[in-house]
Order: sequence, then structure tokens, then C-alpha cells
Amino acid sequence: MADKRGVTIRELAQAAGVSIGTVSRALKGQPGLSEQTRSQVLEVAGQLGYDTAKLRTGKPRRMLFLYSRSIGSLATNPFYSYVLHGAETACREAGVPLSIMSVLGGEDIAGLVRRHEADALLVAGYIELEAMEAVRRCELPLVLVDHFYPGVRCVNDDNLRGGWLATQHLLDGQAQRIAAIFGPMVHYSVSLRAKGFRRALFEAGRLFDPDYEVVLDPSLEYRDAGRDAMRRLLELPNPPDAVFAYNDSTAMTAIEYCLERGLRVPQDIRFVGYDDIEAAAHCKPPLTTVKMDKEALGHVAARALIEGDVAPSEASLPVELVVRESSLMAAPAAAAAARKSRRQAAAASS
Repeated sequence: MADKRGVTIRELAQAAGVSIGTVSRALKGQPGLSEQTRSQVLEVAGQLGYDTAKLRTGKPRRMLFLYSRSIGSLATNPFYSYVLHGAETACREAGVPLSIMSVLGGEDIAGLVRRHEADALLVAGYIELEAMEAVRRCELPLVLVDHFYPGVRCVNDDNLRGGWLATQHLLDGQAQRIAAIFGPMVHYSVSLRAKGFRRALFEAGRLFDPDYEVVLDPSLEYRDAGRDAMRRLLELPNPPDAVFAYNDSTAMTAIEYCLERGLRVPQDIRFVGYDDIEAAAHCKPPLTTVKMDKEALGHVAARALIEGDVAPSEASLPVELVVRESSLMAAPAAAAAARKSRRQAAAASS
């Protein structure tokens, strides 16, 4: 009989001819297996001397934080760095090791997961359908963050309300031509933020004009795509006087482009972003944004895996609007003086 400390769940799965997830469910007494399969796993575990006490608490032995490289790296996408920190905090509190891996559709995801010896998966952000199906085939406890997939436990912020709050704020500020910049609509959170944007306009009796809603060009680098989207909006016959951007990074890029074009923010055009990343409060001007507890997203998801609460459902965390200078409406007198000054400057240069 092998030394108990030398047998891994991966080796047990290979010896029994089943997946790691099947072994985990069998040892934990979880439903979803035939009695024949459960008995087979337990018999092989006894033969190899596997220490089943390691799983009696129900906690995962190792959790894997998995994300798609299509959303960028954690260094360039600060939103998911916060999510990771929240997950890591929950795992540290529970004494569960956490590792990180990025994937793309077409890779041997099951093989990569096995190398990490993970028995629980936390998937953050949009993941391609092919990669998602490969993750499901790993048959491990699974929770998604900032994404949705039928039959899986998901943790999201209230994206629909967030998009509505951002747009309603601009409507309350008397903006007349409100535009929006969105990322790919296949992303669950982006599609809901767009729905909230349109709902606020509808409730205000505003006709929806598709020209005022642009999607980032996926063929461009991320920052270039943000500048290109703002350029397209400014080249409209009647450019917008307010913009809701689906995240803070895009909003800050659009503001930068407007300033380069000689526009003033918020006097000429106002902005609201989404996520409330740290840079939002320090850009010039400081960015109004929709805030959610990003670390809580990761913490809630990791706790669900630690506690075995992975039944299909969707948790929706609250959001709030944080108002800063980028969206403030200029006082009427100040706005009139600014318009007069611009007319005088134009006349002097002609």
C-alpha cells in the first residue's frame, strides 16, 4: 500500500479511470454519480492508501483562478486584479492554496487544469464558448465571476442598474445628446450595461439613435480602439455632449482624445465610466463612475467554492454612482461666458 501522503487525487483519478471531479464527488459523498462509480473510486482509494480524511471538511484542497487571455493580462486589466485579490483573501482565510492560469479556446485546458491539481475552479470574466465547454468537461466545482453560463453558479454586479444609473445621471444633468462606448456585446456584463443605457433613454422618452452607440473595433489595440470610438462620435453631424463608457479605462482614453481635440471636460462634453478603478479618481478631470465592490466579487465566488455552494444560481452585488468632476454640468453663467470666449477667440483667429 502506498504512503498516504504520496497519493494525489490526480493519481487516484488516473488509477480509477475517471476524472478528478468524479473522484472528488465520490470521496465527498456528493450526488451525481452512480453507486457503481462511487464504489469503484472508493475501492481504488483504499488500494492506493489515499487519505480520504483530506476531503472530509468539504473544502477544496487547491483552487484555480482561471481567465481568458482574450480579456488581456491581469497587469493591463486592473478590474480582474481586484477580483483576484478578493479571491485570494477568501482562500487565505480558509487555508486553501490558490493558483492562477490564463487560457484560450483550442488549448488542452483539461490537461492544464490537471497540472495545477486543482479540485475547484473560479473563472473570471468572459471566456470563449470552446474554452467554457472544456472547463465544464473538467467536472470540477465551478463558479463564474463577471460572466454567465446556464447551469453554473455565477457572481456578478448589477450591470443593468449600473448602466441605468450612469445614463440617468447624464439625463438629470440636462445632457441632450448622450452617446455610449461599449466593448464586445458577447460579454455578459457589457450587454447588460448597454441594456441599462437604452432603458434609461427609453424611460426618459428619448428616441434611441444607433449612431450614438459605438462598439470598440476588435481589430485595434485596446487603447487605439477607445480613441477610434471617440473619433467616430465626434465626427457625427451633431456630436454628443455626454458619453457613457462601459469601463473606466475606455472613458479615460476618450477623455484624453477629446482634450487633444481642444474640447473641455466637462464644459463641452461630460463623461461617466464604470468600475471605479483606482486611476478614475486621479485622472484629469476626476472621472464619475459606477462603483461596485470588485474584491467582493472574487471573495463571494471563492467562498462559494470553499463552502461547496455551487448549485446553479446568480448572485448580483449592488452598485452605486460616484460623482466626480467629469460629469458636472457647468453653471449657466459660466457656460455662457465660455461660449462667448470661444466665439471671440474664433473671430480673432479668422
